[in-house]
Amino acid sequence: MTAADLPHILIAEDSNNDLELTLAALRSHRVANEVDVAHDGAEALDYLYRRGAYAQLAPAPLALVLLDLKMPKVDGLEVLRQIKSDPALRLTPVVMLTSSREEIDLVRSYELGVNAYVVKPVAFGQFMEAVKQLGAFWAVLNERPPMPAASSGGNRA
Repeated sequence: MTAADLPHILIAEDSNNDLELTLAALRSHRVANEVDVAHDGAEALDYLYRRGAYAQLAPAPLALVLLDLKMPKVDGLEVLRQIKSDPALRLTPVVMLTSSREEIDLVRSYELGVNAYVVKPVAFGQFMEAVKQLGAFWAVLNERPPMPAASSGGNRA
């Protein structure tokens, strides 16, 4: 099985620094899954539903969505709400990876069906370790439910 055959990881993150740290942490742990990036919530939804710039992208199963909470255009809670309310996407694991320690954000995320809520550690080493553990668990150890090959995207316009 090649990396192209593995389910993808989608990172929805608007901070270039946090994105680079997340990608470096996944690479350092040798996570073999393809990693796709969305820089805001609207782009994440376009990716998930294969709209706009992603309209020609072939469907690919997702191992994980790493989702920032505070993003421009569409926030992480709305992206999460759409994922978990869509029968084609709702079984996709979503981890909120955010700097928000607000109880309301935590509670709302779980009410909407998030699989895990991780506050981004401030220290570089701790951030790298947290992302390595997330990647290892969700992309390698976690058993995904069987999903049709086209389940990575719905048919929304």
